[in-house]
Amino acid sequence: MDDNPGNAQVTAPVERGPLPFHLGLLARLRAYFLAGVLVTAPVAITFYIVWLIVSFIDDRVSRLIPARYNPENYLPFGIPGLGLVIAVVVLILIGAVTAGYIGRVIVRLSDAILARMPVVRSIYGATKQIFETVLAHKSTAFRQVCLVEYPRRGVWSLGFVTGTTVGEVQERTSDQVVNVFLPTTPNPTSGFLLLVPTRDLVLLEMSVEDGIKMVISGGIITPPDRHSEPSRMAEPGLKLAKE
Repeated sequence: MDDNPGNAQVTAPVERGPLPFHLGLLARLRAYFLAGVLVTAPVAITFYIVWLIVSFIDDRVSRLIPARYNPENYLPFGIPGLGLVIAVVVLILIGAVTAGYIGRVIVRLSDAILARMPVVRSIYGATKQIFETVLAHKSTAFRQVCLVEYPRRGVWSLGFVTGTTVGEVQERTSDQVVNVFLPTTPNPTSGFLLLVPTRDLVLLEMSVEDGIKMVISGGIITPPDRHSEPSRMAEPGLKLAKE
């Protein structure tokens, strides 16, 4: 034993042998567990969201059905999806009625009444225009995915072309301008409206669904390139994709 306490004792490195078998087994079990989650989680979440939507509609619609006509009051069990079916049938009947002359008169009268209400007319007008644009396919709304340099040059963001800018905005700009909706991650329902010259856009071949998946996943899900050629810059006057 060294009598000098100032001398430091150096220990030789300990050689570790192979990992025990139980550590390898735990690694395999962990991999199997993650694989099971990857398979079952999307299916379970999808069915859960559908069940929530159907239950929400059933609960609201069943309250409007008179007790004598509600079949759930005569059956020992509930009928899942009954409210959803009734809501779909009612919407079909309303659409059939509004297609006729009397229905169009009622719609015009209701539009005139709502247009005179100070606060309601703004909400009603914007909501109606959005639904008419999306459902009636009156424009190229959300039909094409693009890249735009935002928030600065050299940084690219994924956006969705909603149409060509018209009206006063286009008249006061020297270039052809396109409306681009820039969604946020992971919630694509919120975002920014950008008015971008066509020469500053890169139009992509990916579908809108693939673009939304990429935005929601934060870039984790990246769709493959559909062609080997690089994306080209949009030239002035380039026509947007149509149906």
